[in-house]
Amino acid sequence: MTPQIALPVIIPLFAGALSMVFWRSRAMQRLIAVGGTFGLLVTGVWLLMTVNRDGIQVMQMGGWPAPFGISLVADLLGALMVVLTGIIGLAVALFSLASVGRRHQDYGYFPLMHLLLAGVAGAFLTGDIFNLYVWFEVMLVASFALLILGSEKPQMEGAIKYVTLNLVSSVLFLVAVGLLYGMVGTLNMADIARRLATLDDTGMVDVLAMMFMVAFGIKAAAFPLFFWLPASYHTPPVAVSALFAGLLTKVGVYALFRVFTLIFHHSPGYTHEILLWGAALTMLSGVLGAAAQFEFRRILSFHIVSQIGYMILGLALFTPLAILGGVFYIAHHIIVKTNLFLISGIVQRLRGSYRLEALGGVYREHPWLAVLFLVSALSLAGMPPLSGFFAKFIVIRAGLEAEAYGVTAIALLVGLLTLYSMIKIWNEAFWKAPPGDEAGGEPPREVGQRELWLMGAPAVGLALCTLAIGLQPDALYALAEASAAQLLAPERYIEAVLGVPGGGS
Repeated sequence: MTPQIALPVIIPLFAGALSMVFWRSRAMQRLIAVGGTFGLLVTGVWLLMTVNRDGIQVMQMGGWPAPFGISLVADLLGALMVVLTGIIGLAVALFSLASVGRRHQDYGYFPLMHLLLAGVAGAFLTGDIFNLYVWFEVMLVASFALLILGSEKPQMEGAIKYVTLNLVSSVLFLVAVGLLYGMVGTLNMADIARRLATLDDTGMVDVLAMMFMVAFGIKAAAFPLFFWLPASYHTPPVAVSALFAGLLTKVGVYALFRVFTLIFHHSPGYTHEILLWGAALTMLSGVLGAAAQFEFRRILSFHIVSQIGYMILGLALFTPLAILGGVFYIAHHIIVKTNLFLISGIVQRLRGSYRLEALGGVYREHPWLAVLFLVSALSLAGMPPLSGFFAKFIVIRAGLEAEAYGVTAIALLVGLLTLYSMIKIWNEAFWKAPPGDEAGGEPPREVGQRELWLMGAPAVGLALCTLAIGLQPDALYALAEASAAQLLAPERYIEAVLGVPGGGS
């Protein structure tokens, strides 16, 4: 019995329900938010340690054996993603104490935050393809509600674009699940992988692979259907933006890694060639969109798209080093991107705007904040000795070893253009002198020390994580290497879930 597999889902669901019980008590909701996310982090670490020590962990819900019941499965990738979910959840919960106003709290911000975290953790741990769809829908409902909290016009416009494309993805996903069930008669992912290997109708398998690729590609904000992300992520409160930036698209990337290493790995030459050029176009379109923007969060939003391309590139190359690089990149990016959004929120609180022309002078008045930005921004651009350097180095080295020279050159170019965008933010928001009143934006207001500490502490913590990974990359490298080895040996997953050898019938 391994209860730590279910706890990352149960804890946020329980915390959300408890927050609803204390609907009229903001103090209790805030306390539950911090306690619940801390509990999620602790159980995530416990789960990761267990998987690292004992191998893939499986829980059969309701006592029904696989493939007849619902399986929760934790391999190293899933457990690592749960730990990262706990880190980001706790950081955003602490940041929210100072940044989310009473109006949003009264509308249910904290219960929705817990629901979103439960959906994310459930997606990382489910071993059932239909339940993966269910957890995606839980995330969609919670994220849509968080996106429209406050009901301001930009939020509503962004939310319409967000939910429209994501509903298209959900419909395509559900249709693909139905067709897949019709072919193999099971929804358990390990059993699907085992049965698909025996089918002769490879044409239909390729069609299903493309349907899942498009569905998860939309969720991951990959080219060409990524427009919902930069149209929506800059509209809600910054704590919501940070939570979305760190986790939501990574669930789509995780689903691509899971499905295309476990289920659709029999003809990688066809599907992974499409993934390869999709990754290249995702990197280019995201970074060029960012270069054209002059609003802090919109620049960061477009860079989510470009960085997703690096992660998909790791999967597309489909070598042990490339998969390792993709896993390392996911972990690095979750921490760095969340922190950049949190820093943008602190800057906005101090200066009253996200527009670069209305910012300036932050370095002189708050040098600690400028340092935090530089750590995360230079890491995103891949500068040594920060975490992003090692993430990009591994992926680019894998591209060279696979002789994918064209897409590797694009990855290097995107790194330079990412540095350009980060320098643009630095010059405009931190280095130049503060603009006059004619620049517009809300007038800056005094920020209390307690408020500044609550917002700054999570940013400091995430920056230290980035530095720690960069200065001591061996631990994450070893974990990513072991994760890649598990992903490239799907028979180990199948045997853990079904109790039979991966090639059994």
